[in-house]
Amino acid sequence: METVVSGIRSTGNLHLGNYFGAVRNFVKMQHENNCYFFIADYHSLTTHPKPDDIHGNIRQVLAEYLACGIDPEVSTVFIQSDVPEVTELYLLLNMNAYVGELERTTSFKEKIRKHPDNINAGLLTYPVLMAADIIIHKANKVPVGKDQEQNLEMTRRFARRFNTIYGVDYFPEPDAYNFGMELIKIPGLDGTGKMGKSEGNGVFLADRPEDIRKKVMKAVTDTGPTAPGQEVTEPIRNLFTIMKAVSSPDTLAHFTEKYATAEIRYGDLKKQLAEDIIRFTDPVRTRINAILNDDAYLARVVKDGAEKARASAAKTIREVREIIGYRSF
Repeated sequence: METVVSGIRSTGNLHLGNYFGAVRNFVKMQHENNCYFFIADYHSLTTHPKPDDIHGNIRQVLAEYLACGIDPEVSTVFIQSDVPEVTELYLLLNMNAYVGELERTTSFKEKIRKHPDNINAGLLTYPVLMAADIIIHKANKVPVGKDQEQNLEMTRRFARRFNTIYGVDYFPEPDAYNFGMELIKIPGLDGTGKMGKSEGNGVFLADRPEDIRKKVMKAVTDTGPTAPGQEVTEPIRNLFTIMKAVSSPDTLAHFTEKYATAEIRYGDLKKQLAEDIIRFTDPVRTRINAILNDDAYLARVVKDGAEKARASAAKTIREVREIIGYRSF
């Protein structure tokens, strides 16, 4: 059994892209691995240093994780800030992380482009905190998207550097988790790119039916095919991709044929897609609301998760201190 670590920033509600890209696979893999799932509330401060409601954000994301099927009886589900050992390892790893290598990371360059008025030390050392989150539990595998592959490689580098400096074989060098299947990349409703909260192009699992209908009806399209057999443009291909994920095969086949024969009406396609998304997300949304109304359950999950995560993290920190040379008098 391998140890797997995965986190989600507390600023982001789960959307269809999150679900099909990773979360549904988390539900499966938790029964086959030793899994740690955490809410990355420290990471969120790098771009949201003064959150409006950090507790509410954490609570919402936690409820969504649980509603999707993450089982706290099987996995360790916790909040990053409940495990102070992470920040100690973050500090120790920072002592051997170099400014030049951190400045060259793609994620840092992208974040300073998006947040030019908030170029803080946390942005620069984001990969070090990510590494601490992962290797403090001595993870072997990490589910990551394409945008985090470089940061995972830096985690491997920091683990290897620690082992080399102190002449030990202590931290594993974690690999990207392969779910054993082709991941579905859910595009946004704006016609290009992937679905995401910051892009404003997402359908969230907690969205109300009326909000889903409004979003889908505003989705970017084109002027429509003018002759049979015309190539599908990117905005319409994106809508078909979402439909393939949430609609029945018959529905997808119907609208695919209508496009091929140049008889498609985008209004009809959007209406059907909206209703299919609503039907798909309704059970999850219902569970999210039920969990949010159960304060005792949420408190128990957080308390139990923190205890399990801290037991693992404390053992690592104790051993790391000994390796570095800290001793009790």
